[in-house]
Formats: sequence, C-alpha cells, structure tokens
Amino acid sequence: MIQRDIISEKGLPSNPEAERFVLGSILLDDSQFIQTAGTLRAEDFSLEKHRRIFLRMVDLHERGEKIDRVTLANELMKTNQLESVDGIGYLVSLDDGLPKIVNLESYVRIVKDKSLLRDMIVASEKVISRCMIGADDPAEILAAAEESLLKLGDSSSQNDLVNPAQILDGFDGGINRFLDPSKRIKGLSTGFLKFDEMTSGLHKGELFILAARPSMGKTALALNMAQHVATHLEKTVAVFSLEMSKESLLTRMICAGARVDQQKFRAGYLNQDERMQLSATASQLMRAPLYIDDTAGTNLMDIHAKLRRLKSQQGLDLVVIDYLQLMSGGAKRYENRNQEVSALSRGLKLLAKELDVPMVVLSQLSRAPETRQGDHRPQMSDLRESGSIEQDADLVGFIFREEVYKQDREDLKGLAELILAKQRNGPIGRIHLAFLKQYTKFENRTEDFGDEPPE
Repeated sequence: MIQRDIISEKGLPSNPEAERFVLGSILLDDSQFIQTAGTLRAEDFSLEKHRRIFLRMVDLHERGEKIDRVTLANELMKTNQLESVDGIGYLVSLDDGLPKIVNLESYVRIVKDKSLLRDMIVASEKVISRCMIGADDPAEILAAAEESLLKLGDSSSQNDLVNPAQILDGFDGGINRFLDPSKRIKGLSTGFLKFDEMTSGLHKGELFILAARPSMGKTALALNMAQHVATHLEKTVAVFSLEMSKESLLTRMICAGARVDQQKFRAGYLNQDERMQLSATASQLMRAPLYIDDTAGTNLMDIHAKLRRLKSQQGLDLVVIDYLQLMSGGAKRYENRNQEVSALSRGLKLLAKELDVPMVVLSQLSRAPETRQGDHRPQMSDLRESGSIEQDADLVGFIFREEVYKQDREDLKGLAELILAKQRNGPIGRIHLAFLKQYTKFENRTEDFGDEPPE
C-alpha cells in the first residue's frame, strides 16, 4: 500500500517548492494563515517536515499566538520535532529573501491539486490490493471504489459560507421571486392533495420516514407516490425494494395504475377492458424514468454508489427505500442492532442532503399499537429499534387503517389515515385517504377535490 511518507520514493505527484512558498508566506505574514488553513490540511503537504511545520502553525493559531520563526521553532522544540524538520536553518530558509506573494491562492491550489492526485492514487492502490487478495465480494469492492473516488471529488468542491445577499443573488428570479410565496419553488407533488397542502410536497434534502405495522399499506403508499412522480411529473425516481422482487413490485404498480384486482390478474381472469387498462399502464411505466433495485440486504454504501451513478447519468428527483430495518450496516460491526439502525438513519439523512433529493424511507413499527388499549394509532415512540430515527427525519408519517383492528365494522372499510407526527418545517395532523385494498392503492377522497372533479 502507498504511504504518504514515501511519496518521493514512489514518485507521486508533488510540488515541494509550492509548499515552501505557502509556509514561507505564512512566516512573513501570519494573517495569511487563515486563508491557507481554510483550504489546506496538513495531509495535503507531500513532505513530512512540511506537515509537521503546518501542524505546529495550527497549534499556535488556535492559542492566538503570533506565527513567526521564533514561535514556530519554540513550538517544534516543545514537541521534540525541530531536528526532524532539519532545524532552525530550514525554518529560516522558508522565508529568507522571499518576497510577499500576492497570488498565494495559486500556490495553495497547486499544493491542493497535487494532494488530490496522490489521494486518487492511494485509493486506486487500495482497490487493486483488495482485488489481488480476492477475499471480498467483487460487487462490494466496486461499490467501495466508487464511494472513495466520489468522496474525493466532494472534498475538492466544498461550498463556502455565504451571506444573505449572496443567497438572494443566487436565487432563481432574485429577491422578488424569493419573497413571493406564489412563485417560490415548492416540493415534489405526491398526488395526494391534502398531504401536498400540509407539506407543500416532498422537499430536496429531506428524509421522510413512512412507518406502519405490517399489512397497513406502507409499501403501497410509497409506490403510489413514486408512480405519480415518475409518470405524471416525469421525474427520475429510484426505488430500492429489500423485501419484494422487482417483478412483484412492478405487478403492484401496474395493477394499481390500471385499477385491476391483483388476485384476478394473478389468476388470469381478466376481461378485455382490464387487459387494455393493464397494457396502457405498462406502456406508461415503460416510458417513465423509474428505476428499481431489489438487492436483498443492501447496505448504505451500495445505495450511495448506485444513486450517485444514476444521478450523474439520468438525474435524480426522488428515492424510495423499502424498508429501513432490512438494510445492512455493511462491513462495519456494531454492538447492537439499535446502534446499526441509528447509523443507517443518520446516513440516509446525510445522503438525502448530499444528493439534494427527497428520500422516502419505510420503517417498521413495534407491536405497541396492537397492545395499546382503545386507540391503536401509532406514536413516535413506536418506531422500531432506534430512537434516533425520529431525530434524523424531517418528516415522520404513520399509516393507520382502523378496519385492520375492527374487521366486523363495514363503515370502516376503505378508510385510511396518514398521520403526520413530525414535520420540521410545517404543521402536524391527520390526512384522510381512501384505500382500495383489491388494487393496493391509496387515493384522495372525493371531498378533497372541492369543486374540481378528480381526473
């Protein structure tokens, strides 16, 4: 494996002179340190002695002390590192006769670029080593390779802090559009009117946890949303199904879209109208930018790599994961399942923010709603295996169908609630929906359309 302290022996990309100019400029004028430290890390220097010098400059700056030859030499002596950087003579040579460099940013960029090249070589060497050993699954090695290289790209393009003026200047349409509610960019419509009204849709970078007990319809609701976004809005949607096969998932979507009884479809008892409706819906889905992955036990790294690749090739507008508790923590080992699920929920939130897409993640609930006397509606405390799920989520919704608990009540048939238990940027409350069990499809109630008839 390539180590950073044998860079010169390996002939890796480096520019020691640019590094000397950067360090020397700081010794000449320590006000340059803040500008430099905002871009460079100690690891970006190719020579070990330069890394040690920069780290001691960091220590001096953090204590609020001046950075010059004397203070730097004293700091190196305190850590027994002065001789390892070739003594006081080398410190003097850094700024001796060096003019004030006006374009220091250019030298900083050179140092950073060479560091990035070395990092890519190191990452590639690790991949080659794992391939030669052959102990890991090839798909896992590939996902890790994509992940490591993509992270390097992210580290080289971090956003700077911006002030309100810069935010408004960069907003499409300027300050007038920003302040006009009717022209503000809203979230992604789900097709459910009351939900969109309460949330203004699914927003980029937000994590929506959709939870329910088994057979309540959480997969159906998530697929209904995904299908609407892909077919009606023509936006790119990625669906990860850890429980159902891609064929079963597609069957559900086609039957739901065509409003054909799934049992009749499986049995083959279809009339001509139903066959035509299925064919039309299938054709619509074939044209839609919808992508399905049914890899069982997939982990966060795999999902990350696949989504980054999809976004770069086709774009990405919505991600659905069914469901959280079936995901794997990958190669890392955790003390218990709670820690693993906590890490997964946090990772999914960061992924949603990084990819700048809304992420709908399904989650199981504990058995508490079933044992609760009286009202069986879920509560936040019912989220299974981790209390951090509710902390990481921007939006938490529970599906509740009372007919599941009171099957003898005919008046409850087809009634469903989507309970918004948490919304970071909006109200909470209950949204009433209609559930068509034979189609595994949720729909708006007729009264939700007001004076406008449903399509």
